[in-house]
Amino acid sequence: MVEQFSNTQPIYLQLVQRICRQIVRREVQPGEKLPSVRDLAVIYGVNPNTVQRVNMELERMKIVESRRGQGIYVTEDSSRLALMREQLKEEQITRFADEMRELGYSEEEIIAGVKAFLESKSKQTD
Repeated sequence: MVEQFSNTQPIYLQLVQRICRQIVRREVQPGEKLPSVRDLAVIYGVNPNTVQRVNMELERMKIVESRRGQGIYVTEDSSRLALMREQLKEEQITRFADEMRELGYSEEEIIAGVKAFLESKSKQTD
Protein backbone atom coordinates (compact mmCIF):
# COMPACT_ATOMS: atom_id res chain seq x y z
CA MET A 1 0.00 0.00 0.00
CA VAL A 2 1.52 3.31 -1.10
CA GLU A 3 1.17 6.09 1.47
CA GLN A 4 -0.05 9.58 0.67
CA PHE A 5 2.32 12.44 1.39
CA SER A 6 1.87 16.19 1.65
CA ASN A 7 3.77 18.55 -0.62
CA THR A 8 4.37 20.95 2.28
CA GLN A 9 7.39 19.18 3.78
CA PRO A 10 9.96 16.56 2.77
CA ILE A 11 8.76 12.96 2.69
CA TYR A 12 11.47 11.80 5.08
CA LEU A 13 10.24 14.26 7.75
CA GLN A 14 6.67 13.06 7.27
CA LEU A 15 7.85 9.49 7.78
CA VAL A 16 9.81 10.49 10.89
CA GLN A 17 6.62 12.01 12.29
CA ARG A 18 4.56 8.93 11.42
CA ILE A 19 7.00 6.58 13.12
CA CYS A 20 7.17 8.83 16.19
CA ARG A 21 3.38 8.81 16.38
CA GLN A 22 3.34 5.02 16.09
CA ILE A 23 5.75 4.84 19.01
CA VAL A 24 3.68 7.28 21.11
CA ARG A 25 0.51 5.26 20.36
CA ARG A 26 2.42 2.09 21.36
CA GLU A 27 1.86 0.53 17.94
CA VAL A 28 5.64 0.11 18.01
CA GLN A 29 7.00 -0.81 21.44
CA PRO A 30 10.22 0.31 23.14
CA GLY A 31 12.98 -2.16 22.26
CA GLU A 32 11.10 -3.41 19.19
CA LYS A 33 12.96 -3.90 15.94
CA LEU A 34 11.82 -1.73 13.05
CA PRO A 35 11.34 -3.29 9.62
CA SER A 36 14.38 -3.26 7.33
CA VAL A 37 15.11 -0.33 5.03
CA ARG A 38 13.90 -2.35 2.06
CA ASP A 39 10.70 -3.41 3.83
CA LEU A 40 9.87 0.14 4.97
CA ALA A 41 10.53 1.43 1.45
CA VAL A 42 7.96 -1.06 0.12
CA ILE A 43 5.46 -0.31 2.91
CA TYR A 44 5.59 3.44 2.33
CA GLY A 45 6.22 3.33 -1.41
CA VAL A 46 9.40 5.40 -1.22
CA ASN A 47 13.01 5.07 -2.26
CA PRO A 48 15.24 3.09 0.15
CA ASN A 49 17.50 6.16 0.38
CA THR A 50 14.56 8.07 1.86
CA VAL A 51 14.11 5.38 4.51
CA GLN A 52 17.83 5.47 5.26
CA ARG A 53 17.50 9.21 5.86
CA VAL A 54 14.51 8.57 8.13
CA ASN A 55 16.57 6.12 10.18
CA MET A 56 19.45 8.58 10.42
CA GLU A 57 17.11 11.32 11.63
CA LEU A 58 15.43 9.05 14.20
CA GLU A 59 18.87 7.98 15.41
CA ARG A 60 19.99 11.61 15.64
CA MET A 61 16.87 12.27 17.74
CA LYS A 62 17.83 9.26 19.92
CA ILE A 63 14.46 7.61 19.20
CA VAL A 64 16.05 4.54 17.65
CA GLU A 65 19.36 2.75 18.05
CA SER A 66 21.29 1.03 15.32
CA ARG A 67 22.66 -2.35 16.39
CA ARG A 68 25.43 -3.42 14.09
CA GLY A 69 24.40 -6.43 12.04
CA GLN A 70 21.00 -6.64 13.75
CA GLY A 71 19.01 -3.65 12.55
CA ILE A 72 17.28 -0.59 13.96
CA TYR A 73 15.53 -0.78 17.34
CA VAL A 74 13.28 1.67 19.18
CA THR A 75 15.08 3.01 22.21
CA GLU A 76 14.17 1.65 25.60
CA ASP A 77 15.10 4.97 27.22
CA SER A 78 11.76 5.84 28.82
CA SER A 79 12.82 9.41 29.59
CA ARG A 80 13.69 9.99 25.92
CA LEU A 81 10.35 8.53 24.80
CA ALA A 82 8.49 10.63 27.39
CA LEU A 83 10.25 13.74 26.11
CA MET A 84 9.27 12.89 22.53
CA ARG A 85 5.67 12.37 23.65
CA GLU A 86 5.63 15.77 25.37
CA GLN A 87 7.15 17.45 22.31
CA LEU A 88 4.47 15.95 20.05
CA LYS A 89 1.76 17.12 22.44
CA GLU A 90 3.26 20.61 22.55
CA GLU A 91 3.42 20.78 18.73
CA GLN A 92 -0.23 19.75 18.39
CA ILE A 93 -1.43 22.19 21.05
CA THR A 94 0.60 25.03 19.54
CA ARG A 95 -0.77 24.35 16.07
CA PHE A 96 -4.34 24.17 17.38
CA ALA A 97 -4.04 27.30 19.56
CA ASP A 98 -2.42 29.31 16.75
CA GLU A 99 -5.20 28.35 14.32
CA MET A 100 -7.91 29.22 16.85
CA ARG A 101 -6.29 32.60 17.55
CA GLU A 102 -6.12 33.26 13.80
CA LEU A 103 -9.86 32.64 13.71
CA GLY A 104 -10.30 35.30 16.40
CA TYR A 105 -11.00 33.16 19.46
CA SER A 106 -9.78 34.33 22.87
CA GLU A 107 -7.89 32.05 25.24
CA GLU A 108 -10.99 31.76 27.40
CA GLU A 109 -13.11 30.71 24.42
CA ILE A 110 -10.51 28.15 23.35
CA ILE A 111 -10.28 26.66 26.85
CA ALA A 112 -14.07 26.58 27.26
CA GLY A 113 -14.43 24.94 23.84
CA VAL A 114 -11.85 22.26 24.63
CA LYS A 115 -13.44 21.54 28.03
CA ALA A 116 -16.91 21.24 26.48
CA PHE A 117 -15.57 18.97 23.75
CA LEU A 118 -13.78 16.68 26.21
CA GLU A 119 -16.82 16.51 28.49
CA SER A 120 -19.08 15.55 25.61
CA LYS A 121 -16.61 12.87 24.48
CA SER A 122 -16.33 11.40 27.98
CA LYS A 123 -20.14 11.18 28.20
CA GLN A 124 -20.23 9.32 24.87
CA THR A 125 -17.78 6.69 26.15
CA ASP A 126 -19.56 6.17 29.50
